[in-house]
Amino acid sequence: MSRPFRFGVSLLAPATGAEWAAKCRRAEELGYDVITVADHLGMPAPFPSLVAAARAARRPRLGTFVLNAAFWNPALLAREVATTNALTGGRLELGLGTGYVPAEHEAAGLPFGTARERVDHLVRMVEELERLLGPDGPSLGTPWPGGKAPETPDGGPPRVPLLIGANGDRMLRLAAEHADIVSFTGARTGGNGTLEPLSATELDGRVALYRKASAGRDEPAELNLLIQIVSVTDDRAAAVRPWLPRLPLLTEREVLELPIVLIGSAEQLVDQVRELRERFGFSYLTVLEPNLEVFAPVVGALRGR
Repeated sequence: MSRPFRFGVSLLAPATGAEWAAKCRRAEELGYDVITVADHLGMPAPFPSLVAAARAARRPRLGTFVLNAAFWNPALLAREVATTNALTGGRLELGLGTGYVPAEHEAAGLPFGTARERVDHLVRMVEELERLLGPDGPSLGTPWPGGKAPETPDGGPPRVPLLIGANGDRMLRLAAEHADIVSFTGARTGGNGTLEPLSATELDGRVALYRKASAGRDEPAELNLLIQIVSVTDDRAAAVRPWLPRLPLLTEREVLELPIVLIGSAEQLVDQVRELRERFGFSYLTVLEPNLEVFAPVVGALRGR
């Protein structure tokens, strides 16, 4: 049986307190289930932004999507997680990744490290957070059905679901062991922090590797995909043309067939989202802030189904 859909939006643009609250309320009005914040320099700081979101929007869950583990050490991050989970009424979902933009590390005065070193750091981070946050704190753990947060026996904040953003073999195996939610990037990291999108066939392979690695789990993880391009239009070819210079190695048809691209009429987008769940198992989809409004009809058509 397929999981019900969940839909998230990643808020990217800095804003005043009033503007931020208005954006969060609008996401709630449009039916989004999760409001998330990334961890890039030049964008809003994740944890205070999520606390402010919790005050503005009462229903959506709140997530880091995703934290750059290299910006943090486990003890300080555990403090942020515990405090934010308490101040948001137990609505926090903790998303972690390795980071992929060398220029941000240089600007922060932090070593970028090799891919192996970045994954090593994330492995240690997950292990330490599991130790530091449980069992006497808001332990990392399995999310509750339907996103509804029960209280712990002592009435405190509930457990924090762990999301891991992954694409490479080792990251997918780590996610298979530890993550409650696995976010597939739908892209591989290129030079200088660029992302190169995966074809549907390539993404099939990534999902298959994850499923093999997670075969022994008692409970399957929720699978997430970040959608990069959304356009509601009756002219798919015209809508995709402005993106072709950014994807010079792909033809128009190949771009339209990418899993991270949703272009077409509202009905076609609904069908594409259903296909993402049927083919890959993606029941949790996240869109970027510029697509908050344009994706809303799909959210309305499929939310809770």
